[in-house]
Amino acid sequence: MTPDQRDRYSRQILFSPVGEAGQQRLLASRVAIVGCGALGSFHAAALARAGVGTLRLIDRDYVEPSNLQRQWLYDEADAAEALPKAAAAARAIARFNSSITVEPLIADLTPATADDLLADVDLILDGTDNFETRYLINDFALRNQVPWIYGAAVGSYGLTMPILPGQTCCLQCVYPAPPSGAQPTCETDGVLAAITTAIGALQVGMAIKLLTGSAPAAKITTLDVWNTSLRQIDQPPPDPDCPACGRREFIYLDGERRAPISLCGRNAVQIHERNRPLNLPELAARLERLGTVRQNDFALRFFLSPYELTIFADGRAIIKGTQDIGVARSLYARYIGT
Repeated sequence: MTPDQRDRYSRQILFSPVGEAGQQRLLASRVAIVGCGALGSFHAAALARAGVGTLRLIDRDYVEPSNLQRQWLYDEADAAEALPKAAAAARAIARFNSSITVEPLIADLTPATADDLLADVDLILDGTDNFETRYLINDFALRNQVPWIYGAAVGSYGLTMPILPGQTCCLQCVYPAPPSGAQPTCETDGVLAAITTAIGALQVGMAIKLLTGSAPAAKITTLDVWNTSLRQIDQPPPDPDCPACGRREFIYLDGERRAPISLCGRNAVQIHERNRPLNLPELAARLERLGTVRQNDFALRFFLSPYELTIFADGRAIIKGTQDIGVARSLYARYIGT
């Protein structure tokens, strides 16, 4: 550890469970954060300030004005530019800790990309907003013996738990199948910044404990900041009948194609059924005759009332203005091609 590092992290080093040895472990650690929204942006900021040596930020989305109420790393300029969240987060982190390595990956975590996006990390933090991606993280983590920390929040309520392969239950032990029926989302029920911050902070605390060499308590923690209630229960051990951690059937990692999905809490559908690199300047020139086009270094936005298409260079698109997968597919085929 250099003198500058020892000074920068001195208050954390003085905390005896971390100490100098723990800080050195943090500096050598590699953490993947999947999703850079309310939870993930807090994870990234807090772990960057704590001195985690490498942060891999994985996010498929871009900054919007409605994010600014609870997503700490972003500002009005990011929303005006519609910057990808991973890029905006990396830019913000560079302003307060340029000594660590930040890898912003503007990408969608799918069965086809999981091995590349999550390779060679010591820990995965869940900042996602849907069970499909969480089950995928769970499968990858169990198969590769990588710990991960689940977290979720909506309204004033949230929950979190660490998942340590071979030691605790996994996500599929607790949720054998995704919750059925209509579920509350940030769009339908709103969300307080206090709960996303609180759950994010609990996840970061567990992450630092794990990365410095101690196991976090194997507990499921639920919290409601409006009713000021906190509840913890012990996590069960791995279930021998669980398809994932018991029978090691990693069904969410099977296959290389992914169906279109409606984005949680958004009047939008993501289309990412195949890899098809696009020449964005050429596409922009073609679409400018049909509607308003805005472009930055990362994506192209095409406005065709009442829809808005955000198109990425890998062929992925987010179609805003509908939750109908059929409509989204039709718009994609009409303006981008099949």
